[in-house]
Amino acid sequence: MTSVAAEREAVLRGLGDDDRFDVRVAGVGQVAAAVSTAKALMRAEYRLVINAGIAGGFPERAEVGSLVVADEIVAADLGAESQEGFLSLDELGFGSARISVDQGVVTALTAALRAAGLSAQAGPVLTLSTVTGSAETAALLADRVPGAAAEAMEGYGVALAAQDRGIPALEIRTISNPVGPRDRSAWRIKEALAALEAASAIFAEVLG
Repeated sequence: MTSVAAEREAVLRGLGDDDRFDVRVAGVGQVAAAVSTAKALMRAEYRLVINAGIAGGFPERAEVGSLVVADEIVAADLGAESQEGFLSLDELGFGSARISVDQGVVTALTAALRAAGLSAQAGPVLTLSTVTGSAETAALLADRVPGAAAEAMEGYGVALAAQDRGIPALEIRTISNPVGPRDRSAWRIKEALAALEAASAIFAEVLG
Protein backbone atom coordinates (compact mmCIF):
# COMPACT_ATOMS: atom_id res chain seq x y z
CA MET A 1 0.00 0.00 0.00
CA THR A 2 1.37 3.39 -1.03
CA SER A 3 -0.23 6.77 -0.44
CA VAL A 4 0.12 8.18 -3.97
CA ALA A 5 0.62 6.96 -7.52
CA ALA A 6 4.25 8.14 -7.77
CA GLU A 7 5.19 5.86 -4.86
CA ARG A 8 3.31 2.95 -6.41
CA GLU A 9 5.15 3.43 -9.70
CA ALA A 10 8.52 3.49 -7.92
CA VAL A 11 7.69 0.25 -6.09
CA LEU A 12 6.54 -1.41 -9.32
CA ARG A 13 9.76 -0.42 -11.10
CA GLY A 14 11.75 -1.99 -8.29
CA LEU A 15 9.71 -5.19 -8.29
CA GLY A 16 9.95 -5.61 -12.04
CA ASP A 17 7.88 -8.52 -13.29
CA ASP A 18 7.40 -10.11 -9.85
CA ASP A 19 3.68 -10.87 -9.68
CA ARG A 20 3.74 -12.09 -6.08
CA PHE A 21 3.09 -8.51 -4.95
CA ASP A 22 -0.16 -6.57 -5.36
CA VAL A 23 0.72 -2.88 -5.22
CA ARG A 24 -2.15 -0.48 -4.53
CA VAL A 25 -2.69 3.23 -3.79
CA ALA A 26 -4.20 3.63 -0.34
CA GLY A 27 -4.71 7.40 -0.33
CA VAL A 28 -3.30 10.10 1.93
CA GLY A 29 -3.87 9.96 5.68
CA GLN A 30 -4.48 7.10 8.05
CA VAL A 31 -8.27 7.01 7.62
CA ALA A 32 -8.16 6.71 3.83
CA ALA A 33 -5.30 4.21 4.12
CA ALA A 34 -7.19 2.06 6.64
CA VAL A 35 -10.34 2.02 4.50
CA SER A 36 -8.46 1.16 1.31
CA THR A 37 -6.44 -1.56 3.03
CA ALA A 38 -9.51 -3.08 4.66
CA LYS A 39 -11.29 -3.23 1.30
CA ALA A 40 -8.31 -4.90 -0.36
CA LEU A 41 -8.04 -7.48 2.42
CA MET A 42 -11.72 -8.38 2.04
CA ARG A 43 -11.28 -9.19 -1.65
CA ALA A 44 -8.21 -11.43 -1.61
CA GLU A 45 -5.95 -13.44 0.69
CA TYR A 46 -2.56 -11.99 1.63
CA ARG A 47 0.13 -13.12 4.05
CA LEU A 48 1.78 -9.72 4.58
CA VAL A 49 0.76 -6.06 4.26
CA ILE A 50 3.45 -3.49 3.52
CA ASN A 51 3.05 0.27 3.71
CA ALA A 52 5.82 1.74 1.56
CA GLY A 53 6.53 5.32 0.61
CA ILE A 54 8.50 8.48 1.29
CA ALA A 55 8.57 10.29 4.63
CA GLY A 56 10.21 12.90 6.79
CA GLY A 57 13.22 11.81 8.80
CA PHE A 58 14.16 12.98 12.27
CA PRO A 59 17.55 14.74 12.15
CA GLU A 60 20.46 12.62 13.39
CA ARG A 61 18.23 9.53 13.20
CA ALA A 62 17.39 9.23 9.50
CA GLU A 63 19.05 11.41 6.92
CA VAL A 64 17.58 12.46 3.58
CA GLY A 65 17.95 9.66 1.04
CA SER A 66 18.15 6.90 3.64
CA LEU A 67 15.61 4.18 4.45
CA VAL A 68 13.76 3.38 7.65
CA VAL A 69 12.21 0.00 8.38
CA ALA A 70 9.66 0.49 11.15
CA ASP A 71 10.33 -1.61 14.23
CA GLU A 72 7.15 -0.10 15.69
CA ILE A 73 4.27 1.81 14.06
CA VAL A 74 3.00 4.60 16.30
CA ALA A 75 -0.03 6.87 15.96
CA ALA A 76 1.86 9.66 17.68
CA ASP A 77 -0.91 12.27 17.85
CA LEU A 78 -3.77 9.93 18.77
CA GLY A 79 -4.74 10.86 22.31
CA ALA A 80 -5.63 13.91 24.38
CA GLU A 81 -4.03 17.06 25.69
CA SER A 82 -3.97 17.60 29.45
CA GLN A 83 -2.54 20.03 31.95
CA GLU A 84 0.31 17.57 32.46
CA GLY A 85 0.96 17.13 28.73
CA PHE A 86 -0.05 14.73 25.98
CA LEU A 87 -1.87 11.52 26.95
CA SER A 88 -1.65 8.66 24.47
CA LEU A 89 -4.50 6.33 23.60
CA ASP A 90 -2.76 3.72 25.77
CA GLU A 91 -2.66 6.04 28.77
CA LEU A 92 -6.33 6.92 28.28
CA GLY A 93 -7.24 3.23 28.36
CA PHE A 94 -8.94 3.23 24.95
CA GLY A 95 -6.72 0.75 23.14
CA SER A 96 -3.23 1.18 21.78
CA ALA A 97 -1.64 3.73 19.49
CA ARG A 98 1.27 1.34 18.88
CA ILE A 99 1.40 -1.64 16.54
CA SER A 100 4.25 -4.08 16.90
CA VAL A 101 6.19 -5.50 13.96
CA ASP A 102 7.92 -8.87 13.55
CA GLN A 103 11.43 -7.99 14.71
CA GLY A 104 13.00 -10.92 12.86
CA VAL A 105 11.64 -9.63 9.56
CA VAL A 106 12.71 -6.07 10.41
CA THR A 107 16.26 -7.22 11.16
CA ALA A 108 16.49 -9.38 8.03
CA LEU A 109 15.15 -6.66 5.73
CA THR A 110 17.36 -3.93 7.23
CA ALA A 111 20.41 -6.14 6.84
CA ALA A 112 19.51 -6.98 3.23
CA LEU A 113 19.06 -3.31 2.35
CA ARG A 114 22.47 -2.49 3.83
CA ALA A 115 24.07 -5.43 2.03
CA ALA A 116 22.74 -3.96 -1.21
CA GLY A 117 24.61 -0.74 -0.46
CA LEU A 118 21.60 1.25 0.76
CA SER A 119 21.64 3.38 3.90
CA ALA A 120 19.00 1.75 6.11
CA GLN A 121 18.08 1.50 9.76
CA ALA A 122 15.24 0.26 11.93
CA GLY A 123 13.30 2.56 14.23
CA PRO A 124 9.81 3.72 15.20
CA VAL A 125 7.87 5.37 12.38
CA LEU A 126 5.23 7.86 13.51
CA THR A 127 1.84 8.26 11.88
CA LEU A 128 0.49 11.81 12.10
CA SER A 129 -2.66 13.49 10.82
CA THR A 130 -0.74 16.76 10.47
CA VAL A 131 2.79 16.75 9.11
CA THR A 132 5.29 18.48 11.38
CA GLY A 133 6.21 22.02 10.35
CA SER A 134 8.20 23.41 13.25
CA ALA A 135 11.26 22.61 15.32
CA GLU A 136 9.12 22.77 18.47
CA THR A 137 6.74 20.03 17.28
CA ALA A 138 9.63 17.91 16.06
CA ALA A 139 11.22 18.11 19.52
CA LEU A 140 7.94 17.23 21.24
CA LEU A 141 7.46 14.17 19.05
CA ALA A 142 11.04 13.02 19.54
CA ASP A 143 10.52 13.29 23.29
CA ARG A 144 7.14 11.54 23.12
CA VAL A 145 8.51 8.58 21.15
CA PRO A 146 12.20 8.06 22.02
CA GLY A 147 14.21 6.91 19.02
CA ALA A 148 11.59 8.05 16.50
CA ALA A 149 13.18 7.81 13.06
CA ALA A 150 10.55 8.99 10.59
CA GLU A 151 7.05 10.42 10.28
CA ALA A 152 4.37 9.84 7.67
CA MET A 153 0.58 9.83 7.49
CA GLU A 154 -0.61 6.29 6.67
CA GLY A 155 1.28 3.54 8.49
CA TYR A 156 -0.95 3.14 11.53
CA GLY A 157 -4.09 2.99 9.40
CA VAL A 158 -2.64 0.34 7.09
CA ALA A 159 -1.26 -1.71 9.98
CA LEU A 160 -4.50 -1.48 11.97
CA ALA A 161 -6.50 -2.84 9.03
CA ALA A 162 -4.00 -5.68 8.68
CA GLN A 163 -4.08 -6.38 12.41
CA ASP A 164 -7.87 -6.59 12.31
CA ARG A 165 -7.54 -9.43 9.77
CA GLY A 166 -4.75 -11.16 11.69
CA ILE A 167 -2.15 -10.36 9.02
CA PRO A 168 1.34 -9.06 9.86
CA ALA A 169 2.31 -5.60 8.62
CA LEU A 170 5.48 -3.71 7.77
CA GLU A 171 6.18 -0.04 7.14
CA ILE A 172 9.15 0.99 5.02
CA ARG A 173 9.98 4.63 4.34
CA THR A 174 12.58 6.48 2.29
CA ILE A 175 13.45 9.92 3.60
CA SER A 176 12.70 12.92 1.40
CA ASN A 177 13.08 15.72 3.95
CA PRO A 178 14.02 16.42 7.56
CA VAL A 179 11.26 16.61 10.17
CA GLY A 180 11.01 20.21 11.38
CA PRO A 181 10.41 23.63 9.84
CA ARG A 182 8.57 23.28 6.54
CA ASP A 183 11.10 24.09 3.80
CA ARG A 184 10.16 22.83 0.36
CA SER A 185 13.58 23.74 -1.01
CA ALA A 186 15.03 21.02 1.23
CA TRP A 187 12.75 18.29 -0.12
CA ARG A 188 14.45 15.59 -2.18
CA ILE A 189 11.42 13.70 -3.47
CA LYS A 190 13.11 12.46 -6.65
CA GLU A 191 15.97 10.97 -4.64
CA ALA A 192 13.57 9.42 -2.12
CA LEU A 193 11.54 7.79 -4.89
CA ALA A 194 14.75 6.42 -6.41
CA ALA A 195 15.66 4.94 -3.03
CA LEU A 196 12.16 3.45 -2.79
CA GLU A 197 12.62 1.82 -6.19
CA ALA A 198 15.98 0.39 -5.14
CA ALA A 199 14.55 -0.90 -1.87
CA SER A 200 11.61 -2.52 -3.63
CA ALA A 201 13.99 -4.74 -5.57
CA ILE A 202 15.12 -6.12 -2.19
CA PHE A 203 11.52 -6.78 -1.10
CA ALA A 204 11.31 -9.56 -3.67
CA GLU A 205 14.41 -11.23 -2.25
CA VAL A 206 13.53 -11.00 1.44
CA LEU A 207 9.73 -10.85 1.59
CA GLY A 208 8.58 -12.65 -1.56
